[in-house]
Amino acid sequence: MSKADVFRALHRHRTPDDPLVLPGPWDAASARVFVEAGFPALATPSAGVAASLGYEDGQVPADEMFAAVARIVRAVDVPVSADVEGGYGLAPGELVERLLETGAVGCNLEDSENGVLKDPHRHAEWLAEVRAAAGDRLFVNARVDTFARGVADPARAIERAALYVAAGADCVYPVKAPLEVLPLLRAGIQGPVNAGVFTEDGPSPAELGARGATRVTFGPGLQRRAARALREIADRLVR
Repeated sequence: MSKADVFRALHRHRTPDDPLVLPGPWDAASARVFVEAGFPALATPSAGVAASLGYEDGQVPADEMFAAVARIVRAVDVPVSADVEGGYGLAPGELVERLLETGAVGCNLEDSENGVLKDPHRHAEWLAEVRAAAGDRLFVNARVDTFARGVADPARAIERAALYVAAGADCVYPVKAPLEVLPLLRAGIQGPVNAGVFTEDGPSPAELGARGATRVTFGPGLQRRAARALREIADRLVR
């Protein structure tokens, strides 16, 4: 069984009290920490990787992002999915090949650009091309940015999710969906649903699973917590 098959299988038959928890490494060292803790797979956060490379979120050149993902993949023996934002303007075939060259088995793809939601039908067509190029070699997590872009109506997220699933997405990620809306999204979306935890006082993975999340990711939250811990250590050293 390939790593992509292993990763896909991890999403199947999840019970509400047991969502797939995917920590987000930002470099090789953090990836090894998460694997040593026992996590069966990882999902890189674009913002966390950007911070590790000295960039603002969304400003990392494609070559540097792919190189960072490749270093993370080489450092561990578990499946790694990569957040590659909106695909860096690459044609679907080239995007897929660049991802496969890193060793990643999955990708996170956004449906907004420069803070503006993309046309969902055109984005679905693009996702279908990604799926056609990837076959079963990549697990495609299609991000739905409606809540992040101020569209609070869950129906709009469900409509986009349906288009993306029909286009071949393996999982849908309604990023920043309110906790109370998750059961409605779960009922309206076919297939796995990704939920995110972005702050230390955010809901637990178990709570998100009980509300309908198949898998839980953390965006840049873990990298930012690690940076705060390091700042505290540094502050003590200079006193």
